[in-house]
Amino acid sequence: MKNNRRNFLKSGIIGLSGAALLPGSLNASGSVSIIKPKLPTRMLGRTGMNIPLISLGASGTSSPSFVRAAYDAGVKLFFSATYYGDGNNERLVGEGLKGLPRDSFFVGTAAPPDDFDRRTGNFSKEFNIEGYLKKAEESLKRFGLDYVDIFLFPYAGKREMVLNEGVLKAMKELKKQGKAKFVGIASHNDMEEALRAAADSGVYDVAMPSYNYKVQNKDAMADALDYATKAGLGIIAMKTTAGAFRDKNGPGLNTNAALKWVLQNKNIASITSGMSNIDEMEKNLAMINDLKITSDELKDLNLTMNDSRSLYCQQCKSCEGQCPNNLDIPTMMRSYMYAYGYKNMEQAYYTLCDTCVEANPCQDCDQCRVRCASGFDIRERICDISRLRSVPREFLMS
Repeated sequence: MKNNRRNFLKSGIIGLSGAALLPGSLNASGSVSIIKPKLPTRMLGRTGMNIPLISLGASGTSSPSFVRAAYDAGVKLFFSATYYGDGNNERLVGEGLKGLPRDSFFVGTAAPPDDFDRRTGNFSKEFNIEGYLKKAEESLKRFGLDYVDIFLFPYAGKREMVLNEGVLKAMKELKKQGKAKFVGIASHNDMEEALRAAADSGVYDVAMPSYNYKVQNKDAMADALDYATKAGLGIIAMKTTAGAFRDKNGPGLNTNAALKWVLQNKNIASITSGMSNIDEMEKNLAMINDLKITSDELKDLNLTMNDSRSLYCQQCKSCEGQCPNNLDIPTMMRSYMYAYGYKNMEQAYYTLCDTCVEANPCQDCDQCRVRCASGFDIRERICDISRLRSVPREFLMS
Protein backbone atom coordinates (compact mmCIF):
# COMPACT_ATOMS: atom_id res chain seq x y z
CA MET A 1 0.00 0.00 0.00
CA LYS A 2 2.80 2.42 0.93
CA ASN A 3 4.63 1.87 -2.36
CA ASN A 4 1.43 2.31 -4.33
CA ARG A 5 0.71 5.57 -2.55
CA ARG A 6 4.26 6.83 -3.09
CA ASN A 7 4.10 6.02 -6.79
CA PHE A 8 0.76 7.80 -7.04
CA LEU A 9 2.12 10.94 -5.39
CA LYS A 10 5.30 10.92 -7.45
CA SER A 11 3.26 10.77 -10.63
CA GLY A 12 2.01 14.28 -9.76
CA ILE A 13 5.52 15.60 -9.15
CA ILE A 14 6.96 14.54 -12.48
CA GLY A 15 4.47 16.68 -14.30
CA LEU A 16 1.43 14.69 -15.36
CA SER A 17 -1.28 16.96 -16.68
CA GLY A 18 -5.00 17.16 -17.09
CA ALA A 19 -7.26 14.51 -15.60
CA ALA A 20 -4.28 12.43 -14.49
CA LEU A 21 -3.54 15.05 -11.85
CA LEU A 22 -7.05 15.18 -10.49
CA PRO A 23 -7.78 13.26 -7.29
CA GLY A 24 -10.89 11.78 -8.86
CA SER A 25 -12.33 11.11 -12.26
CA LEU A 26 -14.90 12.51 -14.65
CA ASN A 27 -18.39 11.23 -14.02
CA ALA A 28 -21.09 10.82 -16.63
CA SER A 29 -22.02 14.50 -16.47
CA GLY A 30 -18.44 15.57 -17.16
CA SER A 31 -17.87 17.05 -13.70
CA VAL A 32 -14.97 16.08 -11.47
CA SER A 33 -15.65 13.59 -8.69
CA ILE A 34 -13.31 14.43 -5.82
CA ILE A 35 -12.01 11.49 -3.78
CA LYS A 36 -9.44 12.60 -1.20
CA PRO A 37 -7.68 10.69 1.57
CA LYS A 38 -9.01 11.24 5.08
CA LEU A 39 -6.56 13.01 7.37
CA PRO A 40 -7.07 13.86 11.07
CA THR A 41 -8.58 17.34 11.35
CA ARG A 42 -9.30 20.07 13.89
CA MET A 43 -11.62 23.06 13.74
CA LEU A 44 -9.93 26.40 13.08
CA GLY A 45 -11.54 28.55 15.75
CA ARG A 46 -14.73 30.35 14.82
CA THR A 47 -13.97 30.16 11.08
CA GLY A 48 -15.82 26.86 10.73
CA MET A 49 -12.91 25.55 8.64
CA ASN A 50 -12.19 21.93 9.49
CA ILE A 51 -8.59 21.43 8.40
CA PRO A 52 -6.02 18.62 8.53
CA LEU A 53 -3.35 18.83 11.23
CA ILE A 54 -0.76 19.46 8.50
CA SER A 55 -1.00 22.37 6.06
CA LEU A 56 1.45 23.28 3.31
CA GLY A 57 3.67 26.29 3.89
CA ALA A 58 4.69 26.89 0.30
CA SER A 59 7.74 29.17 0.72
CA GLY A 60 10.12 26.38 -0.33
CA THR A 61 7.85 24.89 -2.98
CA SER A 62 9.19 25.17 -6.51
CA SER A 63 6.64 23.23 -8.55
CA PRO A 64 2.87 23.56 -9.11
CA SER A 65 2.85 19.77 -9.42
CA PHE A 66 3.99 19.44 -5.81
CA VAL A 67 1.11 21.66 -4.68
CA ARG A 68 -1.26 19.41 -6.61
CA ALA A 69 0.37 16.29 -5.15
CA ALA A 70 -0.14 17.68 -1.64
CA TYR A 71 -3.79 18.30 -2.47
CA ASP A 72 -4.13 14.77 -3.83
CA ALA A 73 -2.62 13.45 -0.59
CA GLY A 74 -5.33 15.17 1.48
CA VAL A 75 -3.74 18.53 2.36
CA LYS A 76 -6.45 21.17 2.34
CA LEU A 77 -4.85 24.48 3.40
CA PHE A 78 -2.06 26.14 1.39
CA PHE A 79 -0.11 29.17 2.63
CA SER A 80 2.00 31.61 0.63
CA ALA A 81 2.99 35.26 1.10
CA THR A 82 3.37 38.30 -1.14
CA TYR A 83 7.10 38.46 -0.30
CA TYR A 84 7.89 34.86 -1.28
CA GLY A 85 9.77 35.22 -4.53
CA ASP A 86 8.34 38.69 -5.20
CA GLY A 87 4.88 37.16 -5.48
CA ASN A 88 5.90 34.32 -7.78
CA ASN A 89 5.14 31.79 -5.08
CA GLU A 90 1.51 32.91 -5.05
CA ARG A 91 1.38 32.31 -8.81
CA LEU A 92 2.89 28.85 -8.30
CA VAL A 93 0.31 27.90 -5.66
CA GLY A 94 -2.51 29.23 -7.81
CA GLU A 95 -1.29 27.22 -10.78
CA GLY A 96 -1.11 24.06 -8.67
CA LEU A 97 -4.73 24.44 -7.57
CA LYS A 98 -6.08 25.66 -10.90
CA GLY A 99 -9.17 23.84 -12.13
CA LEU A 100 -10.06 22.30 -8.78
CA PRO A 101 -13.44 22.98 -7.14
CA ARG A 102 -12.98 26.16 -5.09
CA ASP A 103 -14.73 24.70 -2.08
CA SER A 104 -12.33 21.74 -1.92
CA PHE A 105 -9.29 23.72 -0.68
CA PHE A 106 -8.32 26.74 1.40
CA VAL A 107 -5.70 29.36 0.55
CA GLY A 108 -3.95 31.77 2.88
CA THR A 109 -1.41 34.50 2.30
CA ALA A 110 0.32 37.31 4.16
CA ALA A 111 1.19 40.86 3.11
CA PRO A 112 3.24 43.40 5.06
CA PRO A 113 2.31 47.05 4.52
CA ASP A 114 4.61 49.68 3.11
CA ASP A 115 6.39 52.01 5.54
CA PHE A 116 6.50 49.31 8.21
CA ASP A 117 9.67 48.76 10.23
CA ARG A 118 9.76 45.02 10.89
CA ARG A 119 12.54 45.46 13.41
CA THR A 120 10.67 47.80 15.73
CA GLY A 121 7.15 46.78 14.80
CA ASN A 122 6.21 50.41 14.18
CA PHE A 123 4.97 52.36 11.18
CA SER A 124 7.25 55.06 9.81
CA LYS A 125 4.21 56.78 8.27
CA GLU A 126 0.47 56.68 8.81
CA PHE A 127 -0.94 53.33 7.71
CA ASN A 128 -2.26 53.50 4.14
CA ILE A 129 -5.55 51.60 4.02
CA GLU A 130 -6.10 51.97 0.28
CA GLY A 131 -2.53 50.93 -0.44
CA TYR A 132 -2.96 47.81 1.64
CA LEU A 133 -6.21 46.87 -0.09
CA LYS A 134 -4.42 47.23 -3.41
CA LYS A 135 -1.77 44.78 -2.21
CA ALA A 136 -4.55 42.29 -1.52
CA GLU A 137 -6.01 42.77 -5.00
CA GLU A 138 -2.60 42.16 -6.58
CA SER A 139 -2.24 39.03 -4.50
CA LEU A 140 -5.58 37.68 -5.73
CA LYS A 141 -4.55 38.28 -9.34
CA ARG A 142 -1.37 36.28 -8.83
CA PHE A 143 -3.30 33.40 -7.29
CA GLY A 144 -5.94 33.60 -10.02
CA LEU A 145 -8.64 33.60 -7.33
CA ASP A 146 -11.59 35.81 -6.47
CA TYR A 147 -10.80 35.58 -2.75
CA VAL A 148 -8.45 33.98 -0.27
CA ASP A 149 -9.72 32.16 2.76
CA ILE A 150 -7.19 33.71 5.16
CA PHE A 151 -5.34 37.02 4.85
CA LEU A 152 -2.64 37.63 7.45
CA PHE A 153 -0.89 40.73 8.71
CA PRO A 154 2.70 39.44 9.20
CA TYR A 155 5.42 40.47 11.67
CA ALA A 156 2.78 41.37 14.21
CA GLY A 157 4.12 41.91 17.70
CA LYS A 158 3.39 44.87 19.90
CA ARG A 159 -0.19 45.38 21.02
CA GLU A 160 -0.42 48.88 19.59
CA MET A 161 0.49 47.61 16.13
CA VAL A 162 -1.93 44.67 16.21
CA LEU A 163 -4.70 47.04 17.31
CA ASN A 164 -3.71 49.90 14.99
CA GLU A 165 -6.93 51.58 13.88
CA GLY A 166 -5.93 51.70 10.21
CA VAL A 167 -4.93 48.04 10.17
CA LEU A 168 -8.22 46.99 11.74
CA LYS A 169 -10.19 49.07 9.23
CA ALA A 170 -8.28 47.49 6.35
CA MET A 171 -8.93 43.99 7.67
CA LYS A 172 -12.64 44.70 8.06
CA GLU A 173 -12.75 46.09 4.53
CA LEU A 174 -11.04 43.01 3.10
CA LYS A 175 -13.83 40.88 4.52
CA LYS A 176 -16.55 43.36 3.55
CA GLN A 177 -15.35 43.42 -0.08
CA GLY A 178 -15.13 39.63 -0.17
CA LYS A 179 -11.39 39.59 -0.85
CA ALA A 180 -10.79 37.50 2.27
CA LYS A 181 -13.17 35.29 4.22
CA PHE A 182 -11.07 35.56 7.37
CA VAL A 183 -8.19 37.73 8.56
CA GLY A 184 -5.44 37.31 11.10
CA ILE A 185 -1.89 38.00 12.25
CA ALA A 186 1.44 36.18 12.04
CA SER A 187 4.18 36.71 14.60
CA HIS A 188 7.82 35.69 15.16
CA ASN A 189 8.31 37.65 18.38
CA ASP A 190 6.30 39.20 21.23
CA MET A 191 3.92 36.36 20.50
CA GLU A 192 2.10 36.29 23.81
CA GLU A 193 1.33 40.00 23.55
CA ALA A 194 0.31 39.66 19.91
CA LEU A 195 -2.02 36.72 20.60
CA ARG A 196 -3.80 38.50 23.42
CA ALA A 197 -4.16 41.70 21.39
CA ALA A 198 -5.57 39.79 18.41
CA ALA A 199 -8.04 38.05 20.69
CA ASP A 200 -9.15 41.36 22.21
CA SER A 201 -9.61 43.03 18.82
CA GLY A 202 -12.82 41.27 17.89
CA VAL A 203 -11.64 41.59 14.26
CA TYR A 204 -9.02 38.91 13.71
CA ASP A 205 -10.12 35.31 13.16
CA VAL A 206 -6.76 33.53 12.90
CA ALA A 207 -3.29 33.77 14.43
CA MET A 208 -0.09 32.16 13.20
CA PRO A 209 2.60 32.26 15.91
CA SER A 210 6.03 30.69 15.87
CA TYR A 211 5.66 27.71 18.20
CA ASN A 212 7.89 24.71 18.89
CA TYR A 213 9.45 22.66 21.67
CA LYS A 214 12.22 25.24 22.15
CA VAL A 215 9.87 28.14 22.83
CA GLN A 216 10.75 30.16 25.90
CA ASN A 217 8.24 30.75 28.69
CA LYS A 218 6.24 27.67 27.73
CA ASP A 219 3.60 28.17 30.42
CA ALA A 220 3.02 31.82 29.50
CA MET A 221 2.78 30.90 25.82
CA ALA A 222 0.33 28.11 26.58
CA ASP A 223 -1.80 30.56 28.57
CA ALA A 224 -1.78 33.04 25.67
CA LEU A 225 -2.81 30.32 23.21
CA ASP A 226 -5.62 29.27 25.53
CA TYR A 227 -6.74 32.89 25.90
CA ALA A 228 -6.81 33.34 22.11
CA THR A 229 -8.71 30.15 21.35
CA LYS A 230 -11.31 30.89 24.04
CA ALA A 231 -11.90 34.19 22.23
CA GLY A 232 -12.58 32.23 19.03
CA LEU A 233 -9.25 32.59 17.24
CA GLY A 234 -8.04 29.66 15.14
CA ILE A 235 -4.34 28.91 15.71
CA ILE A 236 -1.98 27.70 12.99
CA ALA A 237 1.60 27.17 14.17
CA MET A 238 4.73 27.94 12.15
CA LYS A 239 8.48 27.32 12.72
CA THR A 240 7.39 24.07 14.32
CA THR A 241 10.61 22.12 13.72
CA ALA A 242 12.85 24.77 15.32
CA GLY A 243 15.28 24.91 12.41
CA ALA A 244 14.93 21.28 11.30
CA PHE A 245 18.65 20.52 11.80
CA ARG A 246 20.72 20.29 14.97
CA ASP A 247 23.39 22.55 13.51
CA LYS A 248 24.60 23.76 10.10
CA ASN A 249 26.60 20.60 9.45
CA GLY A 250 24.94 18.10 11.73
CA PRO A 251 22.15 15.57 11.45
CA GLY A 252 18.53 16.56 11.20
CA LEU A 253 16.30 16.91 14.21
CA ASN A 254 13.74 14.25 14.96
CA THR A 255 11.04 16.19 13.16
CA ASN A 256 8.37 13.63 14.02
CA ALA A 257 9.01 14.29 17.68
CA ALA A 258 9.10 18.07 17.18
CA LEU A 259 5.81 18.15 15.29
CA LYS A 260 4.11 15.79 17.73
CA TRP A 261 5.17 18.07 20.58
CA VAL A 262 3.40 21.02 18.95
CA LEU A 263 0.24 19.05 18.22
CA GLN A 264 -0.07 17.87 21.82
CA ASN A 265 -1.53 21.32 22.42
CA LYS A 266 -5.15 20.97 21.33
CA ASN A 267 -5.33 24.74 20.79
CA ILE A 268 -3.18 24.26 17.69
CA ALA A 269 -5.54 23.50 14.82
CA SER A 270 -2.80 22.85 12.27
CA ILE A 271 0.87 23.36 11.57
CA THR A 272 2.30 24.88 8.39
CA SER A 273 4.98 22.53 7.17
CA GLY A 274 7.46 23.62 4.54
CA MET A 275 7.36 20.22 2.86
CA SER A 276 9.32 20.22 -0.38
CA ASN A 277 9.50 16.58 -1.47
CA ILE A 278 7.31 13.50 -1.54
CA ASP A 279 9.22 11.52 1.08
CA GLU A 280 8.93 14.42 3.54
CA MET A 281 5.23 14.70 2.82
CA GLU A 282 4.66 10.98 3.33
CA LYS A 283 6.54 11.11 6.62
CA ASN A 284 4.54 14.06 7.95
CA LEU A 285 1.17 12.70 6.88
CA ALA A 286 1.93 9.34 8.50
CA MET A 287 2.98 11.11 11.70
CA ILE A 288 -0.33 12.91 12.24
CA ASN A 289 -2.13 9.58 12.42
CA ASP A 290 -0.33 8.73 15.67
CA LEU A 291 0.55 11.73 17.86
CA LYS A 292 1.80 9.76 20.85
CA ILE A 293 5.38 10.80 21.71
CA THR A 294 7.64 7.89 22.59
CA SER A 295 10.30 8.00 25.30
CA ASP A 296 13.01 7.86 22.64
CA GLU A 297 11.48 10.85 20.86
CA LEU A 298 11.44 12.83 24.10
CA LYS A 299 15.11 11.99 24.62
CA ASP A 300 15.88 13.29 21.12
CA LEU A 301 14.17 16.59 21.89
CA ASN A 302 15.88 16.95 25.26
CA LEU A 303 19.31 16.43 23.67
CA THR A 304 18.84 19.53 21.53
CA MET A 305 16.87 21.70 23.97
CA ASN A 306 19.73 23.99 25.02
CA ASP A 307 22.33 23.33 22.34
CA SER A 308 24.22 26.50 21.32
CA ARG A 309 24.72 24.96 17.87
CA SER A 310 20.96 25.10 17.30
CA LEU A 311 19.71 26.94 14.23
CA TYR A 312 16.56 28.28 15.89
CA CYS A 313 16.70 31.87 17.17
CA GLN A 314 14.14 32.64 19.87
CA GLN A 315 13.76 36.21 18.56
CA CYS A 316 13.93 37.30 22.20
CA LYS A 317 15.83 40.47 21.21
CA SER A 318 18.12 40.33 24.23
CA CYS A 319 20.92 41.05 21.74
CA GLU A 320 19.35 44.40 20.81
CA GLY A 321 21.58 47.35 21.75
CA GLN A 322 24.68 45.24 22.30
CA CYS A 323 26.13 45.62 18.79
CA PRO A 324 28.05 48.91 18.19
CA ASN A 325 26.92 48.76 14.55
CA ASN A 326 23.27 48.41 15.60
CA LEU A 327 22.78 45.33 13.45
CA ASP A 328 19.37 43.67 13.20
CA ILE A 329 20.70 40.44 14.69
CA PRO A 330 17.37 38.59 15.16
CA THR A 331 16.51 38.94 11.47
CA MET A 332 20.00 37.86 10.43
CA MET A 333 19.66 34.80 12.65
CA ARG A 334 16.36 33.95 10.92
CA SER A 335 18.13 34.20 7.59
CA TYR A 336 20.81 31.83 8.89
CA MET A 337 18.10 29.36 9.95
CA TYR A 338 16.36 29.52 6.56
CA ALA A 339 19.66 28.83 4.79
CA TYR A 340 21.04 26.01 6.92
CA GLY A 341 17.93 24.60 8.57
CA TYR A 342 15.20 24.77 5.96
CA LYS A 343 17.61 24.81 3.00
CA ASN A 344 15.58 27.65 1.54
CA MET A 345 18.21 29.97 0.10
CA GLU A 346 15.68 32.24 -1.58
CA GLN A 347 13.87 32.94 1.69
CA ALA A 348 17.23 33.36 3.44
CA TYR A 349 18.22 35.94 0.82
CA TYR A 350 15.02 37.96 1.10
CA THR A 351 15.17 37.91 4.89
CA LEU A 352 18.79 39.07 4.84
CA CYS A 353 17.83 41.90 2.46
CA ASP A 354 15.45 43.19 5.15
CA THR A 355 18.50 44.05 7.28
CA CYS A 356 19.92 46.35 4.55
CA VAL A 357 23.38 44.75 5.02
CA GLU A 358 25.41 44.97 1.81
CA ALA A 359 28.62 43.22 2.91
CA ASN A 360 30.10 41.49 5.94
CA PRO A 361 29.42 44.02 8.72
CA CYS A 362 31.56 42.12 11.25
CA GLN A 363 34.82 41.94 9.31
CA ASP A 364 36.39 44.90 11.12
CA CYS A 365 35.45 43.71 14.61
CA ASP A 366 38.22 41.79 16.37
CA GLN A 367 35.94 40.74 19.20
CA CYS A 368 32.17 40.52 19.23
CA ARG A 369 30.48 42.29 22.13
CA VAL A 370 27.13 40.56 21.65
CA ARG A 371 26.17 37.89 24.16
CA CYS A 372 23.34 35.75 22.84
CA ALA A 373 20.83 34.31 25.32
CA SER A 374 20.98 31.03 23.40
CA GLY A 375 24.77 30.99 23.32
CA PHE A 376 25.11 31.53 19.56
CA ASP A 377 28.43 32.72 18.15
CA ILE A 378 26.85 35.82 16.62
CA ARG A 379 29.91 37.08 14.78
CA GLU A 380 30.58 33.70 13.16
CA ARG A 381 27.00 33.38 11.96
CA ILE A 382 26.80 36.91 10.59
CA CYS A 383 30.11 36.52 8.74
CA ASP A 384 28.76 33.29 7.28
CA ILE A 385 25.26 34.34 6.22
CA SER A 386 26.24 37.81 4.97
CA ARG A 387 28.10 36.12 2.08
CA LEU A 388 24.68 35.48 0.58
CA ARG A 389 24.38 39.15 -0.39
CA SER A 390 27.15 38.72 -2.97
CA VAL A 391 25.31 35.91 -4.77
CA PRO A 392 23.47 37.13 -7.90
CA ARG A 393 19.79 37.14 -7.08
CA GLU A 394 18.77 35.16 -10.16
CA PHE A 395 20.88 32.21 -8.98
CA LEU A 396 18.63 31.84 -5.95
CA MET A 397 15.26 31.97 -7.68
CA SER A 398 13.21 28.78 -7.60
